[in-house]
Amino acid sequence: MMSEIQPVQSKAILLVDDDRLVLATLAPGLSEAGYRVSTAESVDDAEEFLASGERPDLILLDVRMHDRSGLELAQRLGSFDHIPFMLLSAYNDQEIVEQATAMGAMGYLIKPVDTPRLIPAIEAAISRAMEMRDLRQTQNQLQLALDSEREISIATGITMIQYRLRRKDAFELLRKTARTQRRKLADLAADIIKASETLML
Repeated sequence: MMSEIQPVQSKAILLVDDDRLVLATLAPGLSEAGYRVSTAESVDDAEEFLASGERPDLILLDVRMHDRSGLELAQRLGSFDHIPFMLLSAYNDQEIVEQATAMGAMGYLIKPVDTPRLIPAIEAAISRAMEMRDLRQTQNQLQLALDSEREISIATGITMIQYRLRRKDAFELLRKTARTQRRKLADLAADIIKASETLML
């Protein structure tokens, strides 16, 4: 069963625990601290919540629940836009800690845990998750730039062969054509490569 606790501020937390006492204790405390808190009593409920398109800033995930382990959901969080998570457990199990770390957990807290102790851990986890997200975006942008450069280089080579031009002249022809057509050079290059591949089929 899902419940939405009064939305307050920007940071959204999904609290997943099959212990209603934990939900009833932590959720109001986090809400009062300024978080938008949603709760789920099972992994199935949490997956349904995420499948609806919701993307919390952090998931607080109980490890041992009656139906399915929190670790099952943790394994899938990468497919949900790399949603960061922290694990809560009544047990200090080194093997689970190692599994959680390998899955990218932002933290591992032993229950019982109260709100004042939880908030600094949440803030640290969200801050670290934002840094990691920025790093992924930078890496993606760099990869896109490298891919574009590669395609432009290949298209330049095709143009050199097709028109028997020197590399510099072939590149200049591509650049002028892109400007005339009001297109990005990378898009023109991709079309030239595609056309060349089609001719070779």
